[in-house]
Amino acid sequence: MPDPIRFYSTNRNVPAITLDEALLQGQAGDRGLFLPEAFPAISADELVSMAGRSYSYVAHAILRKYTLGVIDDATLKSLCEDAYDFDVPLERVSGRLHLMRLDRGPTASFKDFAARMMARWMSVLMREQDDELVILTATSGDTGSAVAHAYHGVERMRVVVLFPPAEVSGRQRKQMTTIGGNVTTIGIDGQFDDCQAMVKRAFADPALKHIRLTSANSINIGRLLPQSVYYVYAYVNLADVAAQEPITICVPSGNFGDMMGAIIARRMGLPTQRLIIATNANDEVPRYLETGRYEKITPSRVCISNAMNVGHPSNLARLVDVYGGWMDETGVVRRQPDLEAMRRDLYAISIDDDETRATIKEAYDRHGVILEPHGAVGWAGLEHYLRDHPEAAGRSAVSVETAHPAKFPEEIQRLIGVEPEIPPSLAGLEKKPESYEKLAAAYEPFRDWLLEWVRKG
Repeated sequence: MPDPIRFYSTNRNVPAITLDEALLQGQAGDRGLFLPEAFPAISADELVSMAGRSYSYVAHAILRKYTLGVIDDATLKSLCEDAYDFDVPLERVSGRLHLMRLDRGPTASFKDFAARMMARWMSVLMREQDDELVILTATSGDTGSAVAHAYHGVERMRVVVLFPPAEVSGRQRKQMTTIGGNVTTIGIDGQFDDCQAMVKRAFADPALKHIRLTSANSINIGRLLPQSVYYVYAYVNLADVAAQEPITICVPSGNFGDMMGAIIARRMGLPTQRLIIATNANDEVPRYLETGRYEKITPSRVCISNAMNVGHPSNLARLVDVYGGWMDETGVVRRQPDLEAMRRDLYAISIDDDETRATIKEAYDRHGVILEPHGAVGWAGLEHYLRDHPEAAGRSAVSVETAHPAKFPEEIQRLIGVEPEIPPSLAGLEKKPESYEKLAAAYEPFRDWLLEWVRKG
């Protein structure tokens, strides 16, 4: 049996570790992010064998390549079947252009795919542990609710979610603040980047070293591995698998975890055309690919696609690493990646709010398709790419729809005159009582709060 895959830090100042250690640690000790030393291959025959199979079957086939020697294969198969018990629609819009709707899970967001698997992995790993694990998570919208629901009631795990109240929709907020139990939410008087910086700083704070901390944000490699699966699922259901036809994928991107899931699938051998990265007005990455100069956006720009309001994506460090460069934890590019290779592989574009709204209206008027703001950014990005590259017309393409339109009812109603049907996961949410802490956007008060919270148990 081959040895388990080991995971190294993008800062490369700590030894490589196994998946179980990386999952429970979250961020590397040198403040870098974990990546696998090697990406296991998906063969053409394996892809053919996945065509027409269930999502849980595809998930098991991909994830077992990473969990070998860490989680028993039969256990993994059972976890996949338990985690992915909902539909993953591939909705044809026009010709061979499709939407992959990742909004049918328990919190109506693509974050369910990773959060549910991470929670199950950690639950298995913690069975052999004696202490308690504290999950620190920052969210700009959907991560918090997905993590809160996935970890709710899981033994020996407590969850703290930091979020910017002014930047999340009412339904997104209530999905986090009405759970209780082992889940605590904190409204931070700032932006998502403030929340993310506070979480990252906590991992490196000696004053907290007696607390066993990990993350469910996409800084944790456990978020990215499950997110690679749905690109494979889309491919084996939409492309000519036997002919190894490449597929075009568009990913609306904020913190770039979803995008890195696509990069992982590609590095494993998934046949793809260029990967389209669509951001909102926070255009630091499109500008970096164009100019070779990386400049954070501080403060991040507030857009209606709120989960993508990120002025410095954590996962950009991973993308830079994959292409041979080095970006440290502060966002400084210490060694440039192969920018020409990145430009060949990636098509990055920024979509502002005016175009996002216009795309929602046009998609409904032309195709009867209801998009929410994040999915609209992605769809607009795909349309830009096809206009710029007419040779891609007629090929299989998929754009990712990351959240259910019912999470943004006021915006959708205003633009197309239709109130999205509420899925079961959101039904009755308005009537539930909510409770959350409130803190300033400063690290020290949060650290003091965390110390007292842990002391009280």
